[in-house]
Parts: sequence; C-alpha cells; structure tokens
Amino acid sequence: MKKASSSVATHAPSAGSLVFSPSRLALRRGINLYSSRYVALIAFFGLWQLASSLGWLNPAVIPPLDRIALALYHALWHGALAGDISISLQRAGIAFGASIVIAIPLGLAMGSFRAIEQALDPILQLFRQTSALAVYPVFILLLGLGEASKVFVIFWASVFPLLMNTIAGVRQADAKLIEMARVFGASRLEVFRRVVVPSAIPSIFVGLRLSATSTLLLLVAAEMIGANQGIGFQVMNAQYNFQTPLMFAAIFLLAALGLLANYLLVALQRRLCRWEGKRGA
Repeated sequence: MKKASSSVATHAPSAGSLVFSPSRLALRRGINLYSSRYVALIAFFGLWQLASSLGWLNPAVIPPLDRIALALYHALWHGALAGDISISLQRAGIAFGASIVIAIPLGLAMGSFRAIEQALDPILQLFRQTSALAVYPVFILLLGLGEASKVFVIFWASVFPLLMNTIAGVRQADAKLIEMARVFGASRLEVFRRVVVPSAIPSIFVGLRLSATSTLLLLVAAEMIGANQGIGFQVMNAQYNFQTPLMFAAIFLLAALGLLANYLLVALQRRLCRWEGKRGA
C-alpha cells in the first residue's frame, strides 16, 4: 500500500503546474498574437536597417535606424529636441482643448435641435471645406506671427472632425430608447442626459481621435511655416542643414506622439464605453 501511494504521489501533477500552466499558455498566446500582428512592421524596419547599412539605399538620404536612434538620443538629452517637445505639446494642447470645449457642446446642440443645425450648418460647411493652410496667411495678417496664429490654425483643422462626429453621434441615438424613456416619464433633459449623450459618446471618441490626428498634422505645418521652435521647426531645420538622422528622429518622435494620443483615447473610450464590449461579446 505504501508503494502504491508513493507511485500515485510521484505521477500526480503538482499544484504549481496546475496554477501556472494556464497563465503560461495565455502568455504564449499573447506573445504569438503580438508577434504576428507586428511582423510586417518589424520586417520593414529590419529591411530598412539592412538596406541602408549595406548601401542599397543612400545612407546620406535614408540613414540606418541605429544612426537615427543615436541622433534621437542626443537630441533628447543634449538639447536639440528637449525644449521643442514641450512647446509643440503646449500649442497642440491649447488648440485641441479649445476644440473639445467648443465642438462637443455645439455638436450636441446642433444634433438635438433642428433649428440650430439649419441656422449654422451652411456656414460651418463652408468653413469645413476651407483648408486650414489656405487661411493660415489670413491668420498671420490678423494675429501676427506669434503663438496666436499657430494655435488658431491648428484649432481650425481640429475642431471640425470632432464637431461633425458629435452631431452624427446625437443623430444615431436609438429612437426606441428615447421613446421608452419618455413613456416612463423622463423629462426632455433626462432623455438627453441619460440616453442621447451616452449614445453619442462612441462617435465623439472617433471625432476626438480624428481631431488629435489633424492637430498633429497642422502643428507640423504651422511650425514649418512660421516658427523658430517646435518639433516641426526642427524637421525643417535639420533638412536645411542636411542632418538627415535628426530629421528622421523628429519625424519618428511626431509619429510616437500621435500613437500615444490615439492609445490614450482608445483606452479612455474602453473605460467609459464598457457596454460596447459587452454588446459586441
């Protein structure tokens, strides 16, 4: 009996293996999913490094990634880009914040009240179809070459995607839910607060992501045209001085800021719109 019990104990799985094997399996699946998702991007950067290092591409025009990384390190820690990041973020943050403050309330009002929408839509459509870069000289004439003109042209480009998506989100509110709320005695304000606004939040976040992208695009353009500081200015300055590693480093930095802004907005949307994940499941 002792031999049998000892053999059973020998072949029985340990408690640690039962606890950790599912987590290890989940980790392995996560690594496989992550690697398969970004395999094209990894291959692209690997081919870039190889082609530039071996001379298949002109390294003076398209430098290898290790030189770009080194230039980015020196620029961040020794001056060239250290102060420009905060200046660019300040310009983009003011313009993006102003877009949120103006576009979301105006979009909710235009989507909820037909009279306001009919009164404002023609002029908003006219402004929306006018390129921000086309009216940038007008802003310079009115506001000068200081920060006001740069912030205003960035705001011009970022406000309309958020405004249009907010209006669309209000209009997409489920009519049956609105009718049900009214049947149960909800006032118009309660219907707006408890049904219309939650229904519009996913569309508003789409507008926020589009607005953030437009903000960064116009930030670079504004800093290239009429600025002596900022990441966009550093891109042009490095190009004029033929410092291509620094130029690519600034471009990658802008791309990283855009990805970070998009990631933060997506994370915030998932936190605020948990019902979407449950509905999709």
